[in-house]
Amino acid sequence: MTTSPSIPAARRLASVDTFRALTLFLMLFVNDIPGLRHVPHWLLHAEATEDMMGFSDLIFPAFLFCMGLSIPLAIQARARRGDTVWQILAHLSARSLALVLMGLFSMNSSSVPGGLSHGWFLVLMVIGFFLVWGVYPRESRRQTLFRAMKTLGAALLLFLIIYRYAHGLPPTIGWWGILGLIGWTYAICAGAYLLAGQRLWGTLVAWAVMILLSLFSHSDLVPADSPLRFLLLPFIPSDWTLHALGMSGVAMMLLMQRLADPRRPLPFIALLCLTGVVMFALGEACHPHWIISKIQATPTWLFYSLSAFLPLFALLYYCVDVRGFGGLLRLLRPAGTATLTCYVLSYLWYALFELLPLRYPALVCASVPGLLRSLCVAALLTAVTGLLVRIRVRLKV
Repeated sequence: MTTSPSIPAARRLASVDTFRALTLFLMLFVNDIPGLRHVPHWLLHAEATEDMMGFSDLIFPAFLFCMGLSIPLAIQARARRGDTVWQILAHLSARSLALVLMGLFSMNSSSVPGGLSHGWFLVLMVIGFFLVWGVYPRESRRQTLFRAMKTLGAALLLFLIIYRYAHGLPPTIGWWGILGLIGWTYAICAGAYLLAGQRLWGTLVAWAVMILLSLFSHSDLVPADSPLRFLLLPFIPSDWTLHALGMSGVAMMLLMQRLADPRRPLPFIALLCLTGVVMFALGEACHPHWIISKIQATPTWLFYSLSAFLPLFALLYYCVDVRGFGGLLRLLRPAGTATLTCYVLSYLWYALFELLPLRYPALVCASVPGLLRSLCVAALLTAVTGLLVRIRVRLKV
């Protein structure tokens, strides 16, 4: 297993962490917007049949793109430590399974009629997440205690499943939940990167294949009842559009490792911007055939999203890695380095408002004051994440 010599594989790239931090912060922000009154329509998610991409519709694909950027770095770091391909596959499988399970728990967190409320389910669910997937000290005499805590967390999550089932609410897969979709995209993209032998051209081919699968799976060229439908691999969970978004990040990271040089940043920046223009052109070509829809995961949404992310990543690379301006976003750092912890904490925040007599003042429930409130909520969750990381409390899958 080889790594590119352009950038040391074990090195964290500030621009990647910054992109991820901004994306998660904005995800917390847009998740708090629903319910606000008199909010500009362009800030919101588009409806399923609405030909539009609101600001909120850009956040999830941006996260998948960031996740793709991180995949080669994580795998290369494990290869440098001496892990075999099978050990890496086992690790990737465990991470994907954990995210899928978290997504399914969050999707099945509705109130139980006459029983556990949605708020209490979220609280117990988050406690279970931290017990099972929390980071425990490796070298300690309390390993027996830590194993007992993990077992307790697993038992708690199992109890929630059995409790809902006993009350006539069996678990459903549905759309997998946000974390579940991330988990499946992570599994497919990381697996494709390994299958390509961690090589640039193999990864680019895998990216192109996923884009083609997205196009064909959303078209009528292969009818649903056609035997040829198996060529589109319909048994793969989630949507090929999402996998193509994640794989675009994998490809861009490998190109970054080949071309990025802070002393000569123009070639890599030009490549990102040029690729962004190509993606915009593809979006324009697809628009007559598909609407722009995040909910439908249309190819048009894929291409327009990438046309925004690629030049944005070029800008961040120039500002953070080349010019060293990353300190301006230091306060958001926990959202980029403890991303899962930060996101899961949001479940607790909204559970508190369900369980306690807490209400926002009417002034901050509409218009500009409401949007400022949502920004403050995102900032608060990020700050709390930073505090938890300082005391070594965080999630890691």
